[in-house]
Amino acid sequence: MAIQFFGEEHEIFRRSLRSFLEKEVKPHQDEWRKNRQVPREIWRRMGEQGFIGYWLEEKYGGVGADFVYSVVLSEELHRSGAWGFSAGIGVHNDIVMPYIDMLGTEEQKMRWLPKCCTGEYILAIGMTEPGAGSDLQAIRTSAVRDGDEYVINGQKTFITNGYYCDVIVLAVKTDPRAQPPYKGVSLIVVENGTPGFIKSRKLEKMGLHSSDTAELFFEDCRVPAGNLLGREGDGFVPMMRNLQQERLVSCLGAILSAERMLEITVEYCKTRTVFGKPISRHQHNAFKIVEMATEVEMAKDFTYHLVQDHLDKKDITKKVSMAKWYNSELANRVAYHCVQLHGGYGYMDEYEICRDALDVRMGSIAAGTTEVMKTIIARLMGL
Repeated sequence: MAIQFFGEEHEIFRRSLRSFLEKEVKPHQDEWRKNRQVPREIWRRMGEQGFIGYWLEEKYGGVGADFVYSVVLSEELHRSGAWGFSAGIGVHNDIVMPYIDMLGTEEQKMRWLPKCCTGEYILAIGMTEPGAGSDLQAIRTSAVRDGDEYVINGQKTFITNGYYCDVIVLAVKTDPRAQPPYKGVSLIVVENGTPGFIKSRKLEKMGLHSSDTAELFFEDCRVPAGNLLGREGDGFVPMMRNLQQERLVSCLGAILSAERMLEITVEYCKTRTVFGKPISRHQHNAFKIVEMATEVEMAKDFTYHLVQDHLDKKDITKKVSMAKWYNSELANRVAYHCVQLHGGYGYMDEYEICRDALDVRMGSIAAGTTEVMKTIIARLMGL
């Protein structure tokens, strides 16, 4: 079945976005990588152009667009090479905002969502802790009710957008004695500047340098009880449900990264000469490129069928877990061979393929490691 979800409205969005990225993003990426951040002004410009929060209702700042717009956004950000920025935008737009939209009261949504659409607010989600990653039942950050407030204590780490976020949706334990443990997990919104909310440091990463990643502490951090998203003890199920879209965004990014690295390498191999002929004319190299192109094309087709299933509101848990581990591992294999085909130049930071190979490594870790994905699939297969 051919994928036909791209309509004229999506292509208009694509052309506008591509033009914006060419002018406002692509020329500045080296500077952003060096500074380890994307300027807040770019977020605001993205918001002004309607490139953030487009899927929300009009009263919150969106236009009620479908998920295909997010596919276009990811495609164009990866095409421009802005993979660090893509990580931050993806977390903000397709991972955190849906929690507020899905669980928030009307007052909460009106308070936060419009500024998220304009780029005035940057969002983060606080799940991972030093002792708890994919096993969200094991989180230890606590929120104790005290009158009209919750008092939060704990630590979060590896938080994308964490250092510059204005609002963070925080996974906490409101009932540490709940059985089963997941029934004690809640989601609470904490705003930047709240006493006791400490942004410890930006973490130095292997790649994705323009995306800020932070370690956060909460020390007797008091937030209004009205910042609870949904009901107390009901945070775990929405996280599990939303993780499927998060993993779809992740596996889409992985395959687009692989596709981009392959394009760069094909162009290089056609022009770089060794032993009197282009690298691509040596049979071994040509075969390796063809093998990678075949795998990328097949994986992309599978992923885009998953997008269609997601649009049709089908349960994609098993297949998206398959795509998540396969696409990210494929992207890493493609990175290895593409660097190899570039020879010494592939090891030089000034070459895009070198930076891409470092950036793509995160794919098999974030949003659930390869091993976690295989564990989920095994359980769903009854193994």
